[in-house]
Amino acid sequence: MALVVLLRGVNVGGHRTFRPSVLAEQLIHLDAVNIGAAGTFVIRRAVSRAQLRSEFARRLPFDAEIMICDGREIVRLMSHDHFAGERARPDIVRFVTVLSQSPRSAPSLPMCFPARGQWLLKILGRDNQFVFGVYRRNMKAIGYLGALDRIFGGPATTRNWNTVLAIAKSLGEKGPERG
Repeated sequence: MALVVLLRGVNVGGHRTFRPSVLAEQLIHLDAVNIGAAGTFVIRRAVSRAQLRSEFARRLPFDAEIMICDGREIVRLMSHDHFAGERARPDIVRFVTVLSQSPRSAPSLPMCFPARGQWLLKILGRDNQFVFGVYRRNMKAIGYLGALDRIFGGPATTRNWNTVLAIAKSLGEKGPERG
């Protein structure tokens, strides 16, 4: 089964920049597919996680957190409605945060940030190493997303739900309706 690689904190605010499409071309021997500009790749050839991590680390012009998950886990995510009860709106973004590993202990969910007043970030649930939520299109929401590492006890990287749908499509799966 394919592997999905998610790089953390690349091509953000002019720091740790690179061209994912060029990296995907360099990894053509692994049948690499680039998804967007945030450092998300689908690797469709069989390769060990250790070899894949080494390939990425060797080719990136900087050190980066490299998260790897099985494509079948992304496919499995498509079979659940993780955003049930959350109406799709233009000012709300659905997201998935991928943890470097499934946490040993996790907070009780759902939870909202800030704790008082209008929420900017809602964590709706968790499925192994995947955390689902929504945030308002507000610059302060970014700070709350950055706190997910501390809350779940390890490195994490966040992707828009539309990116996860694109990953599933690249894996040959039809995802649920956009929204």
